[in-house]
Amino acid sequence: MPEPLFRLYLITDRHQTSGRSLIDIVKEALAGGVKAVQLREKDLPIRELLLLAEEMRKITKEAGALLFINGRIDVTMAVEADGIHLGQSDLPVDVARNIVGNRFMIGVSTHNLIEAKEAETGGADFITFGPVYETPSKLKYGKAIGIEALKEAKGGVSIPVYAIGGIKSGDIKQILEARADGVAIISAIIGAKEPKKAVEELLKYTPSP
Repeated sequence: MPEPLFRLYLITDRHQTSGRSLIDIVKEALAGGVKAVQLREKDLPIRELLLLAEEMRKITKEAGALLFINGRIDVTMAVEADGIHLGQSDLPVDVARNIVGNRFMIGVSTHNLIEAKEAETGGADFITFGPVYETPSKLKYGKAIGIEALKEAKGGVSIPVYAIGGIKSGDIKQILEARADGVAIISAIIGAKEPKKAVEELLKYTPSP
């Protein structure tokens, strides 16, 4: 079974920064110990996304952290990110794998056991699974699926599984007891007044691989 390369997966959302620079927030998060970042700004025009991705590649590389680009193989390749993260409405995983080969890692967003197994079969390196808890950013996927569904997903695949959805530091013990490999976080870091401290608090409960 593959060992996870990281335990805390930061996913960006510039709409939750309260007007602060997304780059500045991610810099603080990296200083706090984040080792993997997903640039997820789906509504940005491609040229703006590319410029942001270039900045994000620079700061993640300086921090020794991995960078994943959400949904865009072209941007992933252009900035030489470490991987791409696919949603259920993006390219099928097997198609993406045929395009990128082993050059890039592939993460996939999943919401049930069927999607989790399909991601693994298609060649994904890891999945996010949720929403485990209620969260505004995941309302379109329906109600929170809970810890039992997370346990089922973890037992059904052999690739790393990252819980996502409304996770706070106090939830991490329960998530790790469900055998998840780590957590994917948006608002608890991006929306925090002090992102570095928020990361440090989360990492207290999230042991390094």
